[in-house]
Amino acid sequence: MFENLGIYWSPPLLQVSAIIILHLIGSFGLGTVMGFERVYHGRAAGMRTYALVCTASCGLTIACGFPDLWYGGQAQISPNVDPTRVIQGVMTGIGFLGAGVIMREGQTIRGLSTAASIWMAAAIGTLVGLGFYLSSIAAAIMTTFAMATFRQLEARLPHFSLLKVVVKCAGSGEKARMELDLLAGNLGFKVTDWAISCNNELGQASYEMTVQSDRSDAQHTLVQALQNTPSVQELTVTPMRD
Repeated sequence: MFENLGIYWSPPLLQVSAIIILHLIGSFGLGTVMGFERVYHGRAAGMRTYALVCTASCGLTIACGFPDLWYGGQAQISPNVDPTRVIQGVMTGIGFLGAGVIMREGQTIRGLSTAASIWMAAAIGTLVGLGFYLSSIAAAIMTTFAMATFRQLEARLPHFSLLKVVVKCAGSGEKARMELDLLAGNLGFKVTDWAISCNNELGQASYEMTVQSDRSDAQHTLVQALQNTPSVQELTVTPMRD
């Protein structure tokens, strides 16, 4: 029995595994580049999510291109049996599992990277099941590397911060909006969205805006500036990643 295990490390399989690994590295790099664009604009789906989804898709697609080497090239598959249907069923089921770990907390979406890693784990398991041991090991190393280091890397790379600001001010709504827009502009913030509501009886306006900045201390700077604004009665500043 054990002498048959050598077929999984035969020269033909190792050559194909090298091809698969090169494709995995390419997709990992391209996914990382696309993810950085999302990180740069302050979005939740960043380098880890894009890199893992791109790599998992590549691994599953290219593995289907070498059916003669599945199971070490010793498979005895009935004409009525299609292993790709099993792969489709697994990946569909994993999609539901991944969706279960994605949650919205306030203005932030969490769990996207975990969902992507679960999907990647399913792709790696599929590669192992098909007998592509070397390429599945490489995929696992890339996944672990991305999950362990990309979070710190994203924090160090230049990126924009998105903040949702809710302010209650004394005075008219239009006056409050102009004052807060001027304040945000002077601090280097860009207002990307806003809404306002007024209470004439109380002489109070509630102003809600989304601001964007590339400052590393964006949240602290904005809170401090608003606290020193006489017309501001209440304020809430929440980081956003959506």
